[in-house]
Amino acid sequence: MNSEKITFCKGGGCTAKLGAQALNRVLSLLPKGEKDPALLVGYSSKDDAAVYQLTDEIAFVQTLDFFPPMVPDPYTFGQIAAANALSDIYAMGGTVKTALNIVCFPEKWDLNILGEILRGGSEKVMEAGASLAGGHSIADTDVKYGLSVTGIVHPDHIWQNNTGRPGDVLILTKALGVGILCTADRVGEAPEEGMKAAIRSMTTLNKTAAQCCSRYEIHACTDVTGFSFLGHLHEMMDGRLSCRIWADQVPVLPGARACADEFLLTAAAQRNRNHVGSFVRFEGIPFSMEEVLFDPQTSGGLLVAVDPVQAQQLLEDLRAKELPAAIVGEIQEKEETEIQVLKDHD
Repeated sequence: MNSEKITFCKGGGCTAKLGAQALNRVLSLLPKGEKDPALLVGYSSKDDAAVYQLTDEIAFVQTLDFFPPMVPDPYTFGQIAAANALSDIYAMGGTVKTALNIVCFPEKWDLNILGEILRGGSEKVMEAGASLAGGHSIADTDVKYGLSVTGIVHPDHIWQNNTGRPGDVLILTKALGVGILCTADRVGEAPEEGMKAAIRSMTTLNKTAAQCCSRYEIHACTDVTGFSFLGHLHEMMDGRLSCRIWADQVPVLPGARACADEFLLTAAAQRNRNHVGSFVRFEGIPFSMEEVLFDPQTSGGLLVAVDPVQAQQLLEDLRAKELPAAIVGEIQEKEETEIQVLKDHD
């Protein structure tokens, strides 16, 4: 087979998501049956995963995530796709138990490519301490891969995305900018250091970050993925809260802002801007930083709302695990502007 005919990476990851605005419109039209009281978290709250209670002490957490490749190496792509899917369980405060492969692959392609994708995914499932229990494949014109993941959580210890409180401190556990850098890489313009950092970030499980957070009073949590930092923050505010973000405190991958200045941008970031831009007020923020905040992340970090008394110690614990975590803002009572992005923390 002539591998030169294979175009593996056309652009994917969480940039391939449907726009939040279009998706919300479709979901709003779905028929809603009688509410099951055991369904503790469903899609109505735009949370990271569903949670269904089984007993007084056990609820299962269920999620599904897959997408096309955003990097040219199949093994690395498999790692990233798996880490991204597993992240939803951690974002709910859960422990991963089982995973199922979901794969679309062209039958005429070299099956060694498929093997490398699945190997990368399998290794991340094992790193999570979970069992790969099976999966499903279909023949397709392009590659897509991900996981359906099940975990468990105590019903009293679920981290929802919209339960933050005024005064809570916001901590982000990974740097932003992977969407911009992957876009730049596809046209040969990404800085080598920046792309290496992006791959390290995307292949890092949120397991360690979640374990650190579990020892503290976490009021809300989400993982930052395709709808961007600001898009997921908008979901956290839930129409009842506001927040301040300090742009100089937000961790950014090396080279991401320089690429944004060169207009190496994604269509998904523009959809994110169109969807949540009216809820955001930027004060003295450069265009490149705005783009980073709207940038769709693949396998992004956790964004947690933590009790302000505990925030500094949690940050120290996260950094002791060599995570690039930072305090990036604070939640407030509802104001006219939902999200204020300030140049610095004065």
